[in-house]
Amino acid sequence: MAPKHHPTPLSGGDRKALAKELGRARAMTTILAAQSAEARTKGEALLRQADKLLCESWNERMWADGGPIDPSPTVDQAINGAYAWLEIECSRCKARRDVDLTTLRHPPTTFVCDLASRLRCSKCARAGRRPPATLLQLSPRARHPDPEAS
Repeated sequence: MAPKHHPTPLSGGDRKALAKELGRARAMTTILAAQSAEARTKGEALLRQADKLLCESWNERMWADGGPIDPSPTVDQAINGAYAWLEIECSRCKARRDVDLTTLRHPPTTFVCDLASRLRCSKCARAGRRPPATLLQLSPRARHPDPEAS
């Protein structure tokens, strides 16, 4: 954006007043930009904390009530709240594994409880079965080693 043109007044007093006002405006620009950056940092920290609390609340409801609890956090809320791992259990063989939410090819606005129908046990899939997974909880790190990596 091109700088705004302020016509220079003819009188000396008006020129000094214009220069003074332009100096104040430039100083306010710097101050307001710093305040904006500070407010944005605080806001992002508050959003991270809110997302973390939402994930913890969902985990507690899952533990207390069992089953997929709706509404659940979205994938991007879980990742933002530092809960990037989803612990699942195969409904057939009861094998547990962790799914890294950051590697899923789903829109980040997908709810975590909607992933239950999409996640399958890889061990049972090799045997020709495709039972759905049961969601257990969100966690900040992987708890179970990946059986395919061994």
